[in-house]
Amino acid sequence: MSAVRTAGEHGLLVETGSLAVSHRLDAALRADLPEGVVEIVPGPETVLVVAPGADRARLRARLLRELRRDAGGAPVASRPEVVTVPVVYDGADLDTVAELTGLSTDEVIARHTASELVVGWLGFAPGFAYLTGLDPRLHVPRLGTPRTSVPAGSVAIAGPYSAIYPTASPGGWRLLGHTTLRTWDVACDPPTPFRPGTRVRLEPA
Repeated sequence: MSAVRTAGEHGLLVETGSLAVSHRLDAALRADLPEGVVEIVPGPETVLVVAPGADRARLRARLLRELRRDAGGAPVASRPEVVTVPVVYDGADLDTVAELTGLSTDEVIARHTASELVVGWLGFAPGFAYLTGLDPRLHVPRLGTPRTSVPAGSVAIAGPYSAIYPTASPGGWRLLGHTTLRTWDVACDPPTPFRPGTRVRLEPA
């Protein structure tokens, strides 16, 4: 059941119960931003709304209205963007993923590029997008021992998700390849092309 709870001094945490509702609430709030809101952070089953100095009672009432509208099937703003990502499939773990899944490397690539991926949420590092919708045959565990450094642009999978490392960082996901597309640039506005709900199309480069 959906609920709105206090989160710290300036935040309200909306328990949406599903990623789809989180995305719809995020889009509705951004389309008509409530007064005082400075940050909206959607997650798998929550949306954090940060609004220093806002009328919290008024904001809570707005959030509850949006949840009721969503439950009633009322239309909300959508995020139709599609980001195309060219991928060179030369990752260090490509052969291992093929062995783990019982597929050939060509089949791994074909299933990865055929997946309908959607940005679920951002976390772990700035610009790191958890891409949902990965083909179930490609669900493999993380590395037993994470790498101390994964290059920026690495395209990887772990569990039910795919991702692109926005910057060089430690990481334990299985590397399938890399892209030259920059997914995090503080000089750009916004700094990442990925927003929750954005569709991502992978293409062999």
